[in-house]
Amino acid sequence: MTDSTFTFRVDDDLKTAFAETAKAQDRTAAQLLRVLMREAVEESRAKREYDEWFDAEIDAALKEADDPNTEWVPHEVVKEDMARQRAELLARIEAEKK
Repeated sequence: MTDSTFTFRVDDDLKTAFAETAKAQDRTAAQLLRVLMREAVEESRAKREYDEWFDAEIDAALKEADDPNTEWVPHEVVKEDMARQRAELLARIEAEKK
């Protein structure tokens, strides 16, 4: 991999504080900048990948919702089933305490 020079202007106080921060981490300012740049690129890539995954999940859910063969379960039925499962779990916990 070839190296490139990255030149930009920065406030003197920020430059001094950044150099001190890098020194406290036993790094040069250039080393710390490379770390920060890599982290920014990776964070951006991870966000983009998550957004793509999320969009695909939404598309799949919408497709499933539009499918006439999709079986719909009424909210009340789901609530009753969850209440039953919760009661069973609580009963098991109580039984294990004894």
